[in-house]
Amino acid sequence: MSSRTSPVSRPVTIRRAVARDARRLTRLVRGSGAYQGKYAVAVAGYRVGPDYIEAHRVFVAVDAEEQGGRVLGFYSLVLAPPELDLLFVADDVQGRGIGRLLVAHMLSEARAAGTDRLKVVSHPPAQDFYHRVGAVRTGTVFANPPAVPWDRPAFEFRVPSR
Repeated sequence: MSSRTSPVSRPVTIRRAVARDARRLTRLVRGSGAYQGKYAVAVAGYRVGPDYIEAHRVFVAVDAEEQGGRVLGFYSLVLAPPELDLLFVADDVQGRGIGRLLVAHMLSEARAAGTDRLKVVSHPPAQDFYHRVGAVRTGTVFANPPAVPWDRPAFEFRVPSR
């Protein structure tokens, strides 16, 4: 089995992001292979700053065995209106279940906050991932040049009750 498709094999901890994570999260976004070529414009100047981390529910998945806890991925949950704003997994650990762990954690956080549905506007290459983790396609968000010059699929997570 290739390492790209193997399940999580090392302990992963999901914790609340803190201000000192900002640079690592920004690097993860800007370095994402999903945002190469025509999509590069979307993240070229993107910044996940300490102010963003403080204002939203940002959680990081870290390698629990690595000194300093390497960031494997993260997500940002916004409650008003309820939406998954960001979800990124480091390119070299995609396919190992990190994204699925982050989504499960996000749904738990949404449930605890009393939210029963979450909107997601997906990056086009990520739409299959959202289908696999239970999101339902609800439509399309049309291009808004120059910021986003392509249409994006819209999804919704239905947050299960306990």
